[in-house]
Amino acid sequence: MFTPIERKRYARQIIMPEMGLAGQERLAAGKVAVVGAGGLGCPVLQYLVAAGVGEIGIIDDDIVDLTNLHRQILYSADDIGKNKAITAVEKLSLLNPFVRLTAYPDRLNAENAADLLGAYDLVIDGSDNFETRYLVNDFCVELGKPFVFGSILRFEGQVSVFNYNEGPTYRCLFPDAEEGDNCAEAGVMGVLPGIIGTYMANEAIKIIAGIGEPLSGKLLVINTLSNNHTIFQFSRSEAAIPARSRNVSASNKPVAEAIHEMSYEEFEVLQESVPDQILLVDVREYNEFEADNFGGENIPLSEIPESICNFPSGKTVVFYCNSGKRSLQAAKLLAQSGYEGRSFWAQHW
Repeated sequence: MFTPIERKRYARQIIMPEMGLAGQERLAAGKVAVVGAGGLGCPVLQYLVAAGVGEIGIIDDDIVDLTNLHRQILYSADDIGKNKAITAVEKLSLLNPFVRLTAYPDRLNAENAADLLGAYDLVIDGSDNFETRYLVNDFCVELGKPFVFGSILRFEGQVSVFNYNEGPTYRCLFPDAEEGDNCAEAGVMGVLPGIIGTYMANEAIKIIAGIGEPLSGKLLVINTLSNNHTIFQFSRSEAAIPARSRNVSASNKPVAEAIHEMSYEEFEVLQESVPDQILLVDVREYNEFEADNFGGENIPLSEIPESICNFPSGKTVVFYCNSGKRSLQAAKLLAQSGYEGRSFWAQHW
């Protein structure tokens, strides 16, 4: 199947017994759709192309901006103003001419998703907004395709694999439409998408080649500031069914009856009435807590799973952070643990 040049190109992969010639052939037969050719998409694409994945579709309607260049290292200053998908195909074709690349300079939406994703075996979501993530998830569930997920913000990144062999989906982990900061608002360390994107490419290669253990039912959280690596486990739930199939709005479906968002006014009332029954937890990193905090205990989100066993039974736990994103995730983890008590999440009031 491979030419002598191809065999030499992939020799360091083929020589590994876990991969072998059969695994490399599966990569060459693989078809992958990559949604987003930005911070995460760049390293994902570079490594998948280098590894010899046979066919890759790149979906992105965005153009290269000067603010992208500190982290989207596939592009240069000469590419500013050009479409990312088209430019990525041009550059990646030089990296490996044996890979078939197709640019889709379009924004993924409900009207074109089935057509754009349907021709591929695996979907990789490198988007930077929740609307697209839920869209990718729902169409992958309907089309029966696994997808690799990644997200980044400031110094922290997440990686998981959804809908793999009918495993948990994105909605099983995040049933509600999430809200929170994005990189444009909160910033991102330039090397972070390279780290997370490489993990995503590795998961895709494992799935296509049929080797190793994918991150299905597991959320890997990496904090590059503290070098903490944490894996949260979760299972498939009724939320796996896409919202429109359930005729339920994602933004209106509660995560669990034990989880509620709390306003500062509600917190004040609770603190005055039963102060001894409240456990206030700041889930930001230690340096963030030291710079500005509202009191309570400081337990970073990555340390919540191992700390839950130390929570006093029957307390009303109130998590908080700047945007509400990390505190919501902490409340979900607490509810999933079976903790006997109520949990709330809140922004940094």
